Amino acid sequence: MNDAAFDKDALLSAVKWDERGLAPVIAREAATGETLMLAYMNREALIQTLDTGRAVYWSRSRRELWVKGETSGNAQRVRAVSLDCDGDALLIHVDQTGNACHTGERSCFYRTLPLPDPSGSVPSGPAILGELFETIRDRDAHPVPGSYTNYLLEKGVEKICKKVGEEASETIIASVKGAPDEVRREAADLIYHLWTLLYNQGLTPEDIYAELAGRHK
Repeated sequence: MNDAAFDKDALLSAVKWDERGLAPVIAREAATGETLMLAYMNREALIQTLDTGRAVYWSRSRRELWVKGETSGNAQRVRAVSLDCDGDALLIHVDQTGNACHTGERSCFYRTLPLPDPSGSVPSGPAILGELFETIRDRDAHPVPGSYTNYLLEKGVEKICKKVGEEASETIIASVKGAPDEVRREAADLIYHLWTLLYNQGLTPEDIYAELAGRHK
């Protein structure tokens, strides 16, 4: 079925509800692709979502419909709805206001266990930025004696900001000198300290990616 033919009625007819009349739903940030949460919808919740453009779910504990963000303010504006190949799971693409998780985390999937790469290769590109941030978060959750990251986090925002300023100045100096090797090293130091500051401020790389994506609108 092509996208043009997949209208509201076709979507509702294609969903294979389980024995409870529910289907699992994954919510993703439309701008960044970040996975935010898992919830459930019944037919009425999906209808209301499609009609209002706001994410409406079925609460299995309270056994009632609930509009995401109705009490917390952390609403989800739905941009698109996808159905998987078997028809028994939904994916919604949303603009998330505030945090998606009731714990206060941006995403419900905030606990990550990095696995070793069997090839032994080092991540590259944007992946290494995500791994860097996860390392900083892991150091905070599981302090390591002598860790420089733990030292910065313990000292707090003033120390971290001071280091960001120092590394920015050193990057500028190296650039003015025309020393590319120094620029590379100093820029890496700057990104590390900037990522540490993001964590200190309760932000994530995805927040920065979303901000950058929003500037293209």
